[in-house]
Formats: sequence, structure tokens, C-alpha cells
Amino acid sequence: MRSDVFRSIKGELMMGQWQELGAPGGIEAYVHRPAGEVRGAVVVCSELYGVNAYLRRVCAELADLGYVAVAPDFYWRNARRTELGYGAEEREAGLVLMTALDRDELVADAAAALDAARALADGHGVAFFGMSMGGHIAVRAATELRFELAAVYYPGWLLNPGFPLVGPVPPLETAERIAANGVYLLGFCGELDHILPQEEWREAERRLTDAKVGHELVTYPGARHGFAADRPADHDATATADAWRRVRGALAERL
Repeated sequence: MRSDVFRSIKGELMMGQWQELGAPGGIEAYVHRPAGEVRGAVVVCSELYGVNAYLRRVCAELADLGYVAVAPDFYWRNARRTELGYGAEEREAGLVLMTALDRDELVADAAAALDAARALADGHGVAFFGMSMGGHIAVRAATELRFELAAVYYPGWLLNPGFPLVGPVPPLETAERIAANGVYLLGFCGELDHILPQEEWREAERRLTDAKVGHELVTYPGARHGFAADRPADHDATATADAWRRVRGALAERL
């Protein structure tokens, strides 16, 4: 990924900025606009680590491709502008924040982000892009909101309830709503993912097919959970490059 700071075609420095999405004191998002022509907008949903340096680099990469990137701060009710690293203590802090998330509040926040993205998309479409927790949020949003594409990496809890953010009904229990909302789902999972095992990934494929959701689910042999993140123990460069190629193609086609 590139740096989250880049030069526009006019030479001035361009970078993302935080902005409120509604009423003062409410949800904020990190917004990174393209330097040139806008080709659409992408709501970027974070892992449990919040809108950290890695996620901001993803936003910069999307902006460099011509898409306005809108990364909501889903933790805003309990901690503003959370930016965590990958050490054990920070991961534990992220788990505490994630466990406190509420399903209905997440949908409301996703709707606010979608409204902002629509306003910034210059008449083009909107996608949701998410990894792990963010992938779950993107799929959940697809059951409630209308947009063009959900691109999700190793999304958790698609079929299993338990966490408050999942609620009693996990997203793919109502997969027919994704079809009704016209969302195409592009998903990626590593063969060795310990959070999203292959048996569950295959069941997700079946649920999406039965519900007539337009989709493509991709599995990468030997890859682990977090294969696209910047954590050396998990990163798989080959899988990351192929997934990013597919995401770029889907954005160009559907937005």
C-alpha cells in the first residue's frame, strides 16, 4: 500500500481529514478524497483496531484510484478516533471496544456513512469495503441498505450469533435481503483462517446461492486470517495482490 499522503496533479499536498457525518458530537469519519476525477465512493470499515495507520493507507490507495474513501469511527460512542496497534494490550483494548458495539447502532452508523458517501460520489455508485470486523459490518449493512458492492476480507460471524454487534440473527440468516437490496458480494478468505473456517465459508456460499445474491467467494490456499493486513505473521503477499486486483476490477465495473 502507498502512504496516506500523496501529491495531486496540481502539486499540492493531499491527505485525508476527519469530518462529522451529521449533528455535532455524533459520528465522525476519516475522509480521503481523490486528487482528480471522482469515480465513486467507498465506505471503509475497520478491523477491531479502529481507523489506524493501515486503514488510512487503504483509504489513500482507494483515493488514488479515484474513489472517495469514507472510514467511519464505529467506536465513537465509547472512544473517539481509536487508532490501535497490534500488540497484545492494544488488541485486548480493541476486543473490549468491539464487544461493546450494538447491532442496531452499527446499522445506523453505516447508514450515515452511506449517505455521506453518496453525497461525495459525484453521481457514481458506492461500495462497502471491510476486513474482519469491518467485513461483518459491510455484510450486515448489505442486509439493511442499498448500495452497489460489498468487498469483504475474512468477515467474521456471518452465520454465528453471540457478540452484541451480531445480535440474535447473523447476517446470512437473512441473505435474501442482500439480494433485495441489489448488493453484489465479493468475499475473500484464507484456507487456514481460524475465525472463519472453510466449513462456514462453504455454508456462506450455499446461503448466498440459495438467496440468489450475486456473489463471488474466493479462498486462498495456505493463507491465514488477516492475510491482507500489515502484520508480518499473517500477511500473504500473493493472496493480497490477487484480492486487491479483484477489488479494483469490481469497483471499476460496479461503481
